Amino acid sequence: MFSISLRAVARNHPLAAVGIVLVTIFLIFAAFAPWIAPQDPADIDLPHRLAHPSVLHWCGTDELGRDILSRLIFGARVSMLVGGSVVLASLFLGLVIGAIAGYYGGHTDRLINVVVMNAFLSFPGILLAIAFVAFRGPGMFNLILALALGGWVGYARLVRAQVLAVRDREFVEAARALGASDTRVIVRHILPNIIQPVVVQGAIGMAGAILAEATMSFLGLGVPPPVASWGSMLNDGRAHLFDAPHLVLYPALAVMLAVLAFNFIGDALRDYLDPRSRLEIGL
Repeated sequence: MFSISLRAVARNHPLAAVGIVLVTIFLIFAAFAPWIAPQDPADIDLPHRLAHPSVLHWCGTDELGRDILSRLIFGARVSMLVGGSVVLASLFLGLVIGAIAGYYGGHTDRLINVVVMNAFLSFPGILLAIAFVAFRGPGMFNLILALALGGWVGYARLVRAQVLAVRDREFVEAARALGASDTRVIVRHILPNIIQPVVVQGAIGMAGAILAEATMSFLGLGVPPPVASWGSMLNDGRAHLFDAPHLVLYPALAVMLAVLAFNFIGDALRDYLDPRSRLEIGL
């Protein structure tokens, strides 16, 4: 039955299959970068700087003679690690804060939803991240913390809305009547019944986190050099856009494929986890 469902998903969502393949490739690059990369991504070779793609350097070299393919492979490690960490941190904060607001309601809900969430939503998340990293300094931990600081609100509002829809259902009232604590009711009875849209939001949020990491690195607020990052590669290559366009083309293509892959997977998960959509596509 499960294999039949997988075949049906692949048949009805070919883009999701493409997304899974791309994400698998990026994860393999991230996990085995030192063994897959043909050269050291920080190895400087000035005599071969700005070399165009060739047999020796499949994607060419940058302005310092570093192999672009190797830097792309190591850049996947940064993007996957930062993106995954940001989504997990944002998801955890969103689940906790959104569940508290939706379950207790009243003054607690008004304080969290009207005051706290709206205060964070009043500023674009990327501006909050830029301000935080500018204050704390660049680095992977600060970058993850900064992006999570502006990304938890979307998850919290989604969780709050879902909790409001189920907190008065019969199974929740039964758990309360049996003497279950609020924490047990939320963790054991409410969250398992609202997790599906949160999972979809997390898959799509992964695409946004990767794009945000590339943006921060492009602005010089990501991981410090000589660590390879797709965003910093774009920043380094913009000065050679016309004489060596491959410096911009390949990292931009990597960012685009990673973002598209997670969006494809998120769309497929949304259709697969929605019973009405599953009936329409015959799953």
